[in-house]
Amino acid sequence: MDLIHRISRQFEDSARTKLDSLEALAAPIAGAVEIMTGSLLNNGKILACGNGGSAADAQHFAAELVNRFEMERPPLAAVALTTDTSTLTSIANDYDYTQVFSKQVCALGQPGDVLLAISTSGNSPNVIAAIEAAHEREMRVIALTGKGGGRMGEMLGDGDIHLCVPADRTARIQEVHLLVLHCLCDGIDCLLLGVED
Repeated sequence: MDLIHRISRQFEDSARTKLDSLEALAAPIAGAVEIMTGSLLNNGKILACGNGGSAADAQHFAAELVNRFEMERPPLAAVALTTDTSTLTSIANDYDYTQVFSKQVCALGQPGDVLLAISTSGNSPNVIAAIEAAHEREMRVIALTGKGGGRMGEMLGDGDIHLCVPADRTARIQEVHLLVLHCLCDGIDCLLLGVED
């Protein structure tokens, strides 16, 4: 096995997937930035959820908003629904794992807030339930998916935005998801701070 060749191929595949995603994702990312910024400017908040690597992405995104991304600015209202183990385990134990995010959306979400729903397949049952709860709460949804978008892509409304990575391999989708999250953070900062370039 030639490890150097294999590693090189991983880098090349990742770069190719990112470049292939640019045309499909640039405009919807800009739209998502505008929705999120509008919510934050109107005293709203962003709730983020996902499973596994997508849970880590939700936490990463919330941390960048609450603390800072690349520019100094006041903290922004964002909550990762993946971090409170007492809440997660009580809901999963007393009810069902499918409800671990939706119950939190019902408790914390308000009209005008935004749900960032992350799933590489677009078929995670608990993320789908969170989207349904967000719609009931009159929240807008930014869905970050891959593999064609799955069920999540089918359930989005007119005011929602679908950021679907045009790839099928989970690792490549997750790599583009991280780039998209950084684009969202940068865009939010630029709109809030009036950055021109």
